[in-house]
Amino acid sequence: MGQVLVLDDVLDAAIMVKRILERKGHQVVVFTEEEEALRYARSQPVDVAILDIRLKKMSGVAVLEELKKIAPQIKVIMLTGYPTLETARQAKEWGAYDYCIKPIDKEELEEKVAGALGAKLG
Repeated sequence: MGQVLVLDDVLDAAIMVKRILERKGHQVVVFTEEEEALRYARSQPVDVAILDIRLKKMSGVAVLEELKKIAPQIKVIMLTGYPTLETARQAKEWGAYDYCIKPIDKEELEEKVAGALGAKLG
């Protein structure tokens, strides 16, 4: 099971992700503020980060870039309610492991997190 960080500007969305992943035994911490999430990542090991692309102060891609500086091995899954080829391409360029489209499909999210943890461990 993994240590998962969730960052979404909508608290209810982040809590839903937390509930889905905790049922699978993951340790999940939720943030709605970018700086708090980055501060946590600097002080605690994180296996997988789940980031919304649209946040309050920074873009999810900018947070992804910062997380990769803090912990290059971290696997990042981007969330978006506005999927475009451009956001997918950008996320992959910066090293995102994968991305999910909102509304979140429970099985898809579980599979992608399991895959990210497998890729990290394997």
